[in-house]
Amino acid sequence: MGILPPVVAEFGGRLESLGWVGDLLVAGSLATGDHRPGVSDLDLVALVDGPVDDDRGAALVALHRRIDAGAGRGARLGCVYVDAGRIAEAAARHPTWTHGLLVRRILSGISRAELVRHGFAVFGRPPRDVFPAMSDDAVREAARAELTGYWAWAARRPWVWWDPVMADLGLTSMARGRHALRDGDLLTKSAAVERADAPAWLRDQLRARRRGEEVRSPRLRTALVAWRDARRTTAWARDAVRRTGT
Repeated sequence: MGILPPVVAEFGGRLESLGWVGDLLVAGSLATGDHRPGVSDLDLVALVDGPVDDDRGAALVALHRRIDAGAGRGARLGCVYVDAGRIAEAAARHPTWTHGLLVRRILSGISRAELVRHGFAVFGRPPRDVFPAMSDDAVREAARAELTGYWAWAARRPWVWWDPVMADLGLTSMARGRHALRDGDLLTKSAAVERADAPAWLRDQLRARRRGEEVRSPRLRTALVAWRDARRTTAWARDAVRRTGT
């Protein structure tokens, strides 16, 4: 088990006290050892003993708002609430707390791979005892799905890359996607910065932001670099699908 930030321990205690959450699991950069306080999100997955109905949803919203206003202020703590009976349903949408809202999202294949290969429990069972194993080919398929799904959608919309956060996320996500699709393995965000398809000056600035430094990049130039990288990478992923027939 990794070292827990105090907010995760506090959140885990409050969540466990609800009585209907059996496991709280750590994914993302905190699981892989690449977490940067103040920079990285806190990505958690909770297993629930049934559907999250209106009453449970209201309890979760209240809990998260208390955490976000207190110990979790600025920590960007998010959590996916998975009905334990639907773990195997990859396309199922689950209540997810993110950016101050409770929405419904899938638990992506990449998140599942992070859980199984690197995750640990705040309380409850270890992720590998709960989720199916992720082979290298399963990781490749998860990366292909993300590249040809959401990221292909974004690559067709050049205006979204004007957002500096989107541009940074895209550059690291493309590097991570290429690595996963080729090697069937996961790459941390810090390692992805080193493999970003970007000029040296921009990689230097990505490193600085990853360290928590307030460094701004030229907005238009960065947007163009990130958008073009996304177009190339998603096209490559689509071609890989055609070549393999999967």
